[in-house]
Amino acid sequence: MAVCASRDESQQKITRVLTFRWFGPGDPVTLGKIRQIPVVRGIVSALFEIPVGDVWSFESVERLRDEVERHDLRLSVIESVPVHEDIKLGRATRDRYIDNYCESISNIGRARVPVLCYNFMPVFDWVRTDLARALPDGSTALAFEDSALRQIDLSRGTADLPGWATRYSAAELSKLIDAYRSVDEEKLWDNLAYFLERVVPVATAANVAMALHPDDPPWSVFGLPRIITSGRAFERVIGIVDAEANGVTFCAGSLAADPANDLVEIIRCVGRRIHFAHCRNIKRTGPRAFQETAHPSDSGDVDMRGVIGALREVGFDGPIRSDHGRMIWGEAGQPGYGLYDRALGATYLHGLWEGVGGD
Repeated sequence: MAVCASRDESQQKITRVLTFRWFGPGDPVTLGKIRQIPVVRGIVSALFEIPVGDVWSFESVERLRDEVERHDLRLSVIESVPVHEDIKLGRATRDRYIDNYCESISNIGRARVPVLCYNFMPVFDWVRTDLARALPDGSTALAFEDSALRQIDLSRGTADLPGWATRYSAAELSKLIDAYRSVDEEKLWDNLAYFLERVVPVATAANVAMALHPDDPPWSVFGLPRIITSGRAFERVIGIVDAEANGVTFCAGSLAADPANDLVEIIRCVGRRIHFAHCRNIKRTGPRAFQETAHPSDSGDVDMRGVIGALREVGFDGPIRSDHGRMIWGEAGQPGYGLYDRALGATYLHGLWEGVGGD
């Protein structure tokens, strides 16, 4: 399958929207505060109270959408409807959970939310080993070191894992990790294909763009397989089901953690099957080690101007968000998700977009 964007496609008019992550009514970064960021008009959110594997009802998604719209914002992206571990493991029970997932997609479409960002990472979502790495300017940021990860004792469950939202007891976690011993990378690919072949037609009918997020970090953690780690992996994903609804989330920070990933080339090759863009910067501090930084290019190892220019070049017209941020100016809150640095990032990205496009 050819996936590189044509030059004709790259000339199309772009109507993208800058978005901001909101964690619901308990988030100290309120919708009212987000509304005051001049360039942000979209919200990225989810229904965090629904157990993994259960159906997201239309009424629940509609309530979330209506709450966002009351603040003159738009619910642009659901991030995310978690994929049940039985689906990733390929267990006999997966069909029931896939049916539930399909129903959730249909309800998201009925609520007129255009993009669903999701991931296929076994057991653990994004992982960091430090939630408050002190940077030279006095701010703090999320950081990861593979050597520090090896010091985490999983015999206590997830208690020692920084920032991990899903709590597993030691027994639960042990059983889950043991179950993956029979799932290598190719088996995980098979299970992803089984999932996509069933959900993408539903997403197409519902007018929902599926945007698979890369693994973060883009390598194995705790001996578990990870497969969405590169541009080649993105190409394989969109080749599984050749439909516009089957796409990816381009996450600059996740992919940049591996210096082998050429971000601009990945964008040019995957092209218009990028349905969502996470733009954040990281600085690599050693082999399989990095810390998050401010968004501007000279703050880290991501050429953000090159990234934004490439997105424009391929005709990207989806939502973008300033992804993660330092904790600055004495702000307290959820690490990586404070208001101030992400707001600075959003305005920086907006300026880059205007600058590289001339409009």
